[in-house]
Amino acid sequence: MDRLSEVPGTVEGMGKRETHIILDWNGTLFHDGTLFHDIDAVIAATNAAFAEIGLDPITLERYRELYCVPIPRFYERLMGRLPTPREWEQMDVAFQRQYAARRAACQLAAGAEALLERWQTTGRTQSLLSLYEHYNPVPLVRGFGIESRFVRVQGSTGPSGSGKAEDMVRHLARLDGVRAGRTVVIGDALDDALAARQVGAHAVLYSGGSHSRASLATAGVPIADTLAEAIELAEELTA
Repeated sequence: MDRLSEVPGTVEGMGKRETHIILDWNGTLFHDGTLFHDIDAVIAATNAAFAEIGLDPITLERYRELYCVPIPRFYERLMGRLPTPREWEQMDVAFQRQYAARRAACQLAAGAEALLERWQTTGRTQSLLSLYEHYNPVPLVRGFGIESRFVRVQGSTGPSGSGKAEDMVRHLARLDGVRAGRTVVIGDALDDALAARQVGAHAVLYSGGSHSRASLATAGVPIADTLAEAIELAEELTA
């Protein structure tokens, strides 16, 4: 079953020239109170996963240097080989368990509520697509009181760690009246830019999440250091 929420009627009648933004959740809108959006929780969960198979802990800097999807490729960069199916299962279970335990301490990124409100009240639309497949983002979004800001909220429905491209295709297809050429994907990973390119959308990458700025630069799309800057760049891309 699709992990999503829809707000009926908010896309219908939208002018075809209006810009739509698709926001990532983890690493972009959601964080743990530090300068890095939810990255501390991710690092802790990643190290719990590594401990399951006897790997040494990873630092934030090393994580942001090597991170990629599909996630098994990330582990391959660290281990020098792909994890076995059993190792992958152990690591995946440990990661999801630890991340879920730390998720409750996370908060919205500073200024996110006001930015979402401004975008909506100026007649434009926005949706949310999360890569994290082991939980439903809808209750969290609803708990922060921002569900009504989005025309669609969706968690990943693909295999664990597989990336966002296929989910992006399905997500955009369900947004009636939204054109890919007038859509900007805002996320913190190279995978966000690749998924946007696959559907013909624009992309803006946020520098405070899972990748280093140097790594993000390889995508060849604009990079923002704050969510506010990312939204400004989205406006410029579709002006």
